[in-house]
Amino acid sequence: MKRVKIYFQETRPQFLVLSIILVVLGWSVSVLLNSHTSLFNMLLALVGLILLHISVNVLNDYFDYKTGIDLNTERTPFNGGSGILTSGLMKPVEALIFGVVSFLLAIPIGLYFLDIVGLKILPIFILGAIFVLLYTPILTRIGYGVSEISAGLGLGTLPVYATYLVITGKYELIPLLYSIPSGFLVSALLLLNEIPDKEADKLGGRETLPIQIGEKKAFSVYILLVGSAYAWILGCVIAGVFPPLVLISLLTIPLFIANLKEGEKSIDTPQFAKIQGRNIPIVLFTQLLLAIGIFLHYLIMR
Repeated sequence: MKRVKIYFQETRPQFLVLSIILVVLGWSVSVLLNSHTSLFNMLLALVGLILLHISVNVLNDYFDYKTGIDLNTERTPFNGGSGILTSGLMKPVEALIFGVVSFLLAIPIGLYFLDIVGLKILPIFILGAIFVLLYTPILTRIGYGVSEISAGLGLGTLPVYATYLVITGKYELIPLLYSIPSGFLVSALLLLNEIPDKEADKLGGRETLPIQIGEKKAFSVYILLVGSAYAWILGCVIAGVFPPLVLISLLTIPLFIANLKEGEKSIDTPQFAKIQGRNIPIVLFTQLLLAIGIFLHYLIMR
């Protein structure tokens, strides 16, 4: 049982909540636009995404340990990986195998969806595979915002849209519009957590935005990304694309304002962890409330 617990902790289960919310959001859009949807396909999509999320988490832990990043980072709930490898509870090769096996277990689910939806979903699957397998060893070393954009697409926009696609089999514009805020928010989540890791990431050969443009400018980009998510939702409601009830997703704005006021002056201080902690409900609850607003609108309009 002890080994099972160690493997469970290595998945960083606290972050897997994001995958659940992404699938629920994609499912809510499918319910709104199609009324009758496949609960089985939704649950299967959830299992597949969680497996891929586990894979990217564990492979990230492996590569960050091998490059020495996690050995040079002060571990917090938001930085320094799971702590499993650095504490010697798991051998690096075990983590590598675990990450690869998690990815391989998701392939049969992908093949099932390819069979029922068709090849039109293949580009999304290929992009997803690239983001999982190449994120840490390659994409984080390119710079120019590639790692941040990749995170926003791979664990934000694409899962929401792919969930809608595997449930309905339809490529449509409106579901894509619903998936955009997730991309902004997840990119912002990664970017904020990169700021305290700047020096360790630099030693490990990464080229993140905090390294390239500095912590204060990176924090300004974080503000822009979260603000863009809110503006996107509000703009789509004003344009009549989203129902007004999704405006409940803006209830997280007070948390964002608090980060806006306190964030820049707390960079390079222990207080920055408070900013990171406050950002978690901003990212998760904004998306969850968006899904709840969609469901409420559907129930009212039935």
